Amino acid sequence: MNNYPFFQVDEKLLELADRAEERAAGQFQRIEEIKRWNQQKMLAAFQQARVSESSFVTSTGYGYGDRGRDQLDEVYARAFGAEDALVRYNFVSGTHALTVALFGVLRPGDVVLCATGTPYDTIQGVFGLPGREEPGSLRDFGIVYEQVDLLSDGGIDYAELERELAKDCRMVYIQRSRGYSLRPSLSVAEIEKLAGFVKEHAPGCIVMVDNCYGEFVETEEPVSRGADLMAGSLIKNPGGGVAPTGGYIAGRRDLVELCSYRLTTPGTGRELGCTLGHNRELFLGAFHAPTVTGEALKTAVFCAALFSELGYEVTPGPEEVRADIIQAVKLKEREALIAFCRGVQGASPVDAFVSPEPSPMPGYDSDVIMAAGAFTLGSSIELSADAPLREPYAVWMQGGLNYASGQLGVLMAAEKMLKEGIIRL
Repeated sequence: MNNYPFFQVDEKLLELADRAEERAAGQFQRIEEIKRWNQQKMLAAFQQARVSESSFVTSTGYGYGDRGRDQLDEVYARAFGAEDALVRYNFVSGTHALTVALFGVLRPGDVVLCATGTPYDTIQGVFGLPGREEPGSLRDFGIVYEQVDLLSDGGIDYAELERELAKDCRMVYIQRSRGYSLRPSLSVAEIEKLAGFVKEHAPGCIVMVDNCYGEFVETEEPVSRGADLMAGSLIKNPGGGVAPTGGYIAGRRDLVELCSYRLTTPGTGRELGCTLGHNRELFLGAFHAPTVTGEALKTAVFCAALFSELGYEVTPGPEEVRADIIQAVKLKEREALIAFCRGVQGASPVDAFVSPEPSPMPGYDSDVIMAAGAFTLGSSIELSADAPLREPYAVWMQGGLNYASGQLGVLMAAEKMLKEGIIRL
């Protein structure tokens, strides 16, 4: 039986794909076990929060007494192993949720120390890093940003971190995922070690994690293993491909309460905020999130295995245990990077007829190319690939609502490169 009757895929490439899936079999089994655990955990969270059909009822105006909104907070808190959570459709992005958390907890004169090197581009303007001194940044409010660079292998520089913690530090900020870098993402165990180190040397210091791309990749989350606070986006892992927008903050109850005062107003906090009929899709997305994340992980592992078979350097490797859904491939050539992204776009359910073009983007020092044929604009739990066009011409791929379509997207990226003579079989 031809498994690809609707798409043309070179026979030799299909043979390589079979080898890649055999190589990925062990990882697939591990992912299925984690997916099963997390799906049961999510189901238990729904039952413990006593979710019912009436939880989906809309509210307007101030949103007083929106029981569904409060139950959704409880579902996420239980699923994440947190004391409390704040989940809202009106977080416009993961960066917005992170910003609310930072402004909610930090005060003028506080020092925030990033332990994982330079953070991702979109949060740099929030901190007010040199060259990114945006109006209204933390820097504008007298909050000091310090940074501990990573070691050459991408590991945490604990010696330098200890020296920095000897100073007066209010928060240690951790970016779990790699962003547009090739350093390894941090596992929950590594974050637990880092949080323990911080608490040992600065007991009153808040440990906050940018958890984007990491939710439900493992059986536990950072806030259940030592972190005080974390935040992320609902159009990544925890929205399950259903949430149309939104974000979350989760962690210690007192800190989440402070964040709610920044989200609305001091004194009213989480008591205000109508849901305008979004409750059902946010609940549904949360319920699907563990399984969809597992499918995205399998897509990433297949990508690593296939492009490793094709001779490319990939990170993480196909046999490596993963801490997020992102897969990086060093394609080495500008033309290869463009072809890869065009192949992914051509395998998308939305805008498959569009051909991505490199273009300038604010905040980047080179052109950027993006492939994303998604039902939700900017959703990176749906299959997407993007990269700045600069050495080593690496592509960062993530997402895949189901493995069947995700695997095909990876195959079509390789097929496009094959047709353009970039790879030869």
